[in-house]
Amino acid sequence: RHADQAMYAAKLAGKNRFSLFDPTHESRVRANFGLVRKIEDALARGQFILHYQPKVDCLNGRVVGLEALIRWQHPVLGLRMPGEFLPLIEHEDVIIGIGNWVIAEALRQQARLRAAGHDLSISVNIAARQLLKGQFAEQLDAILAGHADADPGRLEIEILETAALEDVVAVSQLIAEFQGRGVRFALDDFGTGYSSLAYLRDLPADEVKLDRSFIQTLVHSEQDRAIVKAILDLAQVFRFTVTAEGVEEEAQLAI
Repeated sequence: RHADQAMYAAKLAGKNRFSLFDPTHESRVRANFGLVRKIEDALARGQFILHYQPKVDCLNGRVVGLEALIRWQHPVLGLRMPGEFLPLIEHEDVIIGIGNWVIAEALRQQARLRAAGHDLSISVNIAARQLLKGQFAEQLDAILAGHADADPGRLEIEILETAALEDVVAVSQLIAEFQGRGVRFALDDFGTGYSSLAYLRDLPADEVKLDRSFIQTLVHSEQDRAIVKAILDLAQVFRFTVTAEGVEEEAQLAI
């Protein structure tokens, strides 16, 4: 069996080569496979919940929106953070199901908030696999149709900058299509990828999110202040609004 796995790996890598079986790799694969099955079961059993991070207008201190953040309420291990399970399934189809659940749950709770007098936008993160491989337009259509009491104009989809640039034409068409129905789009972790700035002309996003790695060093790093200023200048030219992630100190806020 081990020899067969090594031969299969060699075939996948191309002809005229050999592959050595790696028992540590097999152990990792088995462990990940087991975790993927547990995550699929958790989704089916309704063990995921959403927590929210407030989006605050820096000029007046008013909460203007929320970012939905998934948590796994594990029946034995307790509350698990997304960094503990999402990276392990970013290339698995279950992440598409989780992404659809997050959008639907955010819309459901957004409708409840609006009924209670809180007209707040809610932003959700979309994995690259869901955006590019998961028939995203059809699925988002179905979710919006199933939540007619929610306001599509108060939904914002966050896309990683690197994912958007994998297929600029397709992503631009998708953004334009749903912007026509009021949905907003943001480029997440902006400035951390290796993308060409020229592509920004072709991405009709509404917002860019400054990665928290820039904000954390903003006070003490002249270089990071220069990067942030450059991004703000670009955002003004392209008419993007800007959200700074992870502002935790008054000095950061003042800058």
